Amino acid sequence: MILAIFRRAAGLLLAGLLATQVNAQGFPGKPIRLVVPNAPGGAADLTARAVGQKLGETLGQPVVIDNKPGAGGVAAGEAVAKAAPDGHTLLLISSGTAVSAALFKSLPFDTAKDFIPVAPLATFDLVIVAPEGGRFKTLGELVAYARANPGKLNIGTPNIGTTQNLAAELFKSAAGLDVQIVPFNGTPAVINALRGGQIDAGLDILSPLLAQIKARALHPLAITGDKRSRVLPEVPTAKEAGINGFVAASWNGLAVSAKTPRDIVERLNRDVVAALKDPVVKKKLEDLNLDPHPGTPEQAAALLYNDMRRWGGVIERAKIPKQ
Repeated sequence: MILAIFRRAAGLLLAGLLATQVNAQGFPGKPIRLVVPNAPGGAADLTARAVGQKLGETLGQPVVIDNKPGAGGVAAGEAVAKAAPDGHTLLLISSGTAVSAALFKSLPFDTAKDFIPVAPLATFDLVIVAPEGGRFKTLGELVAYARANPGKLNIGTPNIGTTQNLAAELFKSAAGLDVQIVPFNGTPAVINALRGGQIDAGLDILSPLLAQIKARALHPLAITGDKRSRVLPEVPTAKEAGINGFVAASWNGLAVSAKTPRDIVERLNRDVVAALKDPVVKKKLEDLNLDPHPGTPEQAAALLYNDMRRWGGVIERAKIPKQ
């Protein structure tokens, strides 16, 4: 069923891009609204503001950030899905958008049908960590202990259904481990549990853990993406550590409502790509431990639809209840 959804979504994207063309000469005719499904101050919000400021300079209209946090991005997605398909309302999409499509019993929009991805923005690493000075110095040591002690190892993550939580479930499956995945109410709680010895390891986004790692309070065991981190080049990937079939990273991008004309999508894509290549914007994102990822609408769609398929499968295998 998931594969069928993926194929349908890809077909709908192509159909949307080939829809009746409208001359974009008069676009934009008013300020651009960029809806962010996160609170102000976080990485998603700061990414939107950095790219949005440069995008506004290029388009000749201000890009106004509209934060709509909570409920798995439902409120933000609904606002954009119902907006006029004229390119003046953008949605910040991410791996969390893909997770919500599989995790919720029903949504007021169809993620595969009601949006056209415009461009990727950035990718960011996830990391497996253990307390500094603890029993685990490498991921191999953690895996060996877990295999020798079924059911005794605890791995902490933020809330059930987050990308980090699902990545931990994927790690558990790929490594063939019998471990407990322990969800906490956010990253600070995961850090406190690690430092307090309540859990053996954690899996979370690297950026908010980096200060703890540099202060030698937490020890990084492995990066979960397909390549080593730019900021921790000495830390191996999980694949390098011998966990085949386990690659998990996070990303964000931009989308517009379905039926937005192709030439407007292409105009937005060109200007977003230019913004991501701007040295000032690039440095702002890298200072947030994000890696700029300029790309095409098709590449943004592949990120979204592949994650819908992958995380949907993880949710099914882990028997995570629909919300």
